[in-house]
Amino acid sequence: MKREVITTCTRDCTNTCGLIATVEHGKVVSLRGNPKHPVNQGRVCHKCAGFVKRVYSPERVLTPLRRKGSAWARISWTDALDEIAGRMDKIKERFGSEAILYYQGFGERTALKLLNNRFFNLFGGVTTIHGTLCGGTGQASQDLDFGRRVSHDPFDHLNSKSLILWGRNPVITNINLLPIIKQIRKQGSPVILIDPVASESRSICDYHIQPAPGKDAYLAMAAAKIILTRGAEDIDFLMRHSEGFDAFKKVLDSFTVEELAVHCDVPVGRIELLAEVLMNKKPTAILLGWGLHRWEHAHYTIRSIDALSAIAGNIGVAGGGVSQGFEEYGPYDLNLMGHELNPPRRKFLMPLIGEEILKAQDPPVEMIFVTAGNPVSMAPNSAKVAKAFAKTPFVVVAGHFLDDTAGYADIFLPITTFLEEKDIAAGFGHNYVGPVNRAIEPLGESKSDFEMFHALAERFSFAGEFKHSLEEWLSMLAAPLLAKGVSFEELSKGPVRVPDAPMVPYAGRIFPTPSGKFSFLAEFEPPTTSDDAEFPFYLMSVMARDWIGSELTLSEQSELLVVRMNSQEGLKLGFSDGDTVRIVSRAGEMKARLKLDDAQRRDIVVCPRGGWIKAGRGVNVLTRDLVSKVGNGTPYFETKVNIKRV
Repeated sequence: MKREVITTCTRDCTNTCGLIATVEHGKVVSLRGNPKHPVNQGRVCHKCAGFVKRVYSPERVLTPLRRKGSAWARISWTDALDEIAGRMDKIKERFGSEAILYYQGFGERTALKLLNNRFFNLFGGVTTIHGTLCGGTGQASQDLDFGRRVSHDPFDHLNSKSLILWGRNPVITNINLLPIIKQIRKQGSPVILIDPVASESRSICDYHIQPAPGKDAYLAMAAAKIILTRGAEDIDFLMRHSEGFDAFKKVLDSFTVEELAVHCDVPVGRIELLAEVLMNKKPTAILLGWGLHRWEHAHYTIRSIDALSAIAGNIGVAGGGVSQGFEEYGPYDLNLMGHELNPPRRKFLMPLIGEEILKAQDPPVEMIFVTAGNPVSMAPNSAKVAKAFAKTPFVVVAGHFLDDTAGYADIFLPITTFLEEKDIAAGFGHNYVGPVNRAIEPLGESKSDFEMFHALAERFSFAGEFKHSLEEWLSMLAAPLLAKGVSFEELSKGPVRVPDAPMVPYAGRIFPTPSGKFSFLAEFEPPTTSDDAEFPFYLMSVMARDWIGSELTLSEQSELLVVRMNSQEGLKLGFSDGDTVRIVSRAGEMKARLKLDDAQRRDIVVCPRGGWIKAGRGVNVLTRDLVSKVGNGTPYFETKVNIKRV
């Protein structure tokens, strides 16, 4: 018997596509895009279409496991949860509840996952994480300018007369943007890619500007300076709807355009091209990518780009704006996470998670519980993170595969995929909330996070406060949406647009800042940098074409990771295309296969992130553990490396 199930992709991806799962004889045989979803309109990327293979992979773990020395032994859910509950009680009694660290990753982003925090808060409150491995820097930076970051609806970009992809690579990360870009170009409007990396999105753009890595702020300021010099600024916006412009202009006046061009390593002619587009092809939509976050002083770049758009008159107008992401948990009642149940508890910085665990005292970390994450692979300075996990007396990992983090677990719990769950999911790439409908029964003995924490709660006195039916919890979580006129039945059947999400934010040029005005960057004090002869290349660890995050299996990683390098630079070092090389940093080293690429800058090397250390493909053995100055983000790109012979 064949049937079709409407669902939504819940993985760590901007697209959050509406899907149709085709099921035959109790097995998913295909995943395709839902043609009735307004955003993806039947499209689906190959990473999602191939997810079925991941669900049924022979490497997927479908029973709870207990470590016995260096081996794994199957155990029952009852025994696993009994041991976990017993350890939690003993740790709480001896050290206090903050001796337990709950690490919730970004691998699954759905409404019910918010209840994981409620479980630990009902337990008494544990150590959790703050900061991000992803987009917090951009959000925090834009909050300083706008009061609260709000992006233009993707369909508003159809009103744009030009579009700038600033550090964004939609060919790989945002397929639903491609038809919009195609339509913009079809009407004769230019699309500019700004990225030090020669990414796959060059093929869909009219121009590619390659600033020096981490120097985009100088490029934005140079373009702003040209606009001001030509008297093309939006005087009404600057005079009536902004504050701090004089301070920002003072920053601009401390440089000439030529000096700014040297700093960003972009010819003046290319900067003039950018300024011309902003002056003469209005409105201009600027779309920021997540790579812009990955610098210690990323706020200077993001706020300078916001300032450039404001000066050019593109804020609060249809087809304009500086857009990046949306709040995937924004449609829900976040109070249900239960943070108010306890006094504030200890939080560890995600970018420094290894260091935070190792230095923790009063209390030390006695237990780590990980869901939807693989921090040993994905957090910076993997060796330090691995050392921290190895040092921790008791580690529980809930997941699908025995990845790098699972390698340090004492108990591994098998978790369902979204095809085996019921939930709802909002996205960080658009304004729709979609249903997650169970297409198949859970494979093996796997359980959802919701089922797992409910079963674990039964072992504690707060079980009665936690246990509600799945439908009851979803209704409570979705209460803000229901209050805006959305019915729960609608949420179960198909995608629903968040009713009050604006197409054009700040349309009245009124901002949720204390003054009600846009706030310009008032100071610019970037650190001085110098050439490093020992490690001359910036490591640009970018989103992979063929996988999301670290969602791989070991068998899929049998070949060396490919690292791209400028051809002339590689030849100068004596390398040939296809050579096996060592990538070396001050933190560690790994082997890779070299790909010489004429289009890359000479001061970078480019490789995909997310590979596993146990497969020899974990790039974060190379990266430094730093935290950004704004937003507690992870400055992966601050890592410098060298390429050496094996």
